[in-house]
Amino acid sequence: MTTNKSLLFAIAVLSSTVMACRVGKEFTRPATAVPAQYRDMAAPADSSNIGQLSWKTFFTDPALQTLIDSAIAHNFDIQTALKNAEISAQTLKTARLGNLPDINLQIQANRSYPSRNSLNGSMADQFMGTRYMDDYNANVSLSWEVVAWGKISRMKEAALAGYLASNEAARAVQTRIVSEVAQGYYNLLMLDQQRDIAARNLALNDSTLSMMQLQYQSGMINNLAIEQTAAQRQVAAALLPQLEQQIILQENALSILTGTLPASVSRSNRPSSVVTGSPLQAGVPASLLSQRPDVQAAEMAVKVANAKAGIAQASMYPALNITATAGLNTFKASNWFSIPGSLFETVAGSITQPIFQRKKLKTDWEIAKIEWEKAAIDFRKSVLTAVGEVSDALVKIDKLKAQQEMTQLRVDKLHSATKNAGLLFQSGMATYLEVITAQSNVLQSELDLASVQRAQQSAVVELYRSLGGGWK
Repeated sequence: MTTNKSLLFAIAVLSSTVMACRVGKEFTRPATAVPAQYRDMAAPADSSNIGQLSWKTFFTDPALQTLIDSAIAHNFDIQTALKNAEISAQTLKTARLGNLPDINLQIQANRSYPSRNSLNGSMADQFMGTRYMDDYNANVSLSWEVVAWGKISRMKEAALAGYLASNEAARAVQTRIVSEVAQGYYNLLMLDQQRDIAARNLALNDSTLSMMQLQYQSGMINNLAIEQTAAQRQVAAALLPQLEQQIILQENALSILTGTLPASVSRSNRPSSVVTGSPLQAGVPASLLSQRPDVQAAEMAVKVANAKAGIAQASMYPALNITATAGLNTFKASNWFSIPGSLFETVAGSITQPIFQRKKLKTDWEIAKIEWEKAAIDFRKSVLTAVGEVSDALVKIDKLKAQQEMTQLRVDKLHSATKNAGLLFQSGMATYLEVITAQSNVLQSELDLASVQRAQQSAVVELYRSLGGGWK
């Protein structure tokens, strides 16, 4: 017993010394170019930006908040991402126990019938007077692979980084779903607005058609004017079923996003141009490294690859293994649990140095290093993509503002032109074609204005998402 304790102590000291050494590179974030400011934008006064706001602070419409709440709770993509995070959490729990040995309990009974001409057979006949030999064994075995050169710590590092990456991936899914719900909701408001525009223009066309029918009856105009005015009315009339179809399809899409069966979606009567009361600050591009969940997930993927490269390198170094077994062993069932006569114990330690495995270990290490390089490329790509998405959203917001102002001016002018054309037609100073043209132009211009306003909303929501907003 004293000898075994001494052996265990010597092995423990050796293993502690070996485990203190870690091979492989320690993780550092891959170098990537991040500009001081976004394209064509002045340097910001500080790093604060709208991506730091919670979605309830950013989206102030109560009906939209209800939809986003439902999506976060019931959207299937978010639920799947959370389950992936739970799987990673279980893997992490297992990895944290990597330093502990395997312990197994075994109870076994064997009976063998050796040949009479064999040594065992002759001994059975001579000493036990039987044709068979029994062996009864109950033991607890310990197997401890003391993985040298920090392999276990690298395994823990990889598991932790994988867990963090899965959490960031879940957040990235939520930011996407929140953005998609907001985009769908604002699209629904635009379709409502366009339906109202079509209905108003249909009523205007009806009024014009009635006026022309009176003039036709009085002989002031011919039948051609009636036909062309009626045809123009059908343009506005045909828009209504088309827009109603798009409204129902959009409601169905929003229902699916929120994890509910297709149904009508409630919305507020607030102006469709209202998105948020917060100033649209973008901050500095460097903030994307900590705010964008997909960028952080890509960084964690590099950390996983770095740890796996360390594991592959450590596999080429000597490995220390410790085994120990203690229990009861006898050749008679009646003496199985006779103590101390049936007690036994064994302790062993071994060091294994891989020498030739058809270059497998070296190849695994080389592949692990290439995987690290791939992960680093993906990380740099994610940063570049994030900066590009923010830049795109900013230029859209800037240029769409100018488009909105010009389109609004055109709508105002055409409203005035339509009113004047009607008055001039009644006094005989304008033709019916001028009236029809004015009404056609104002319909298209109002629809264009609604589309531009919707594009502005889309750009603002995209800016919020591209800055990492939506998961808080």
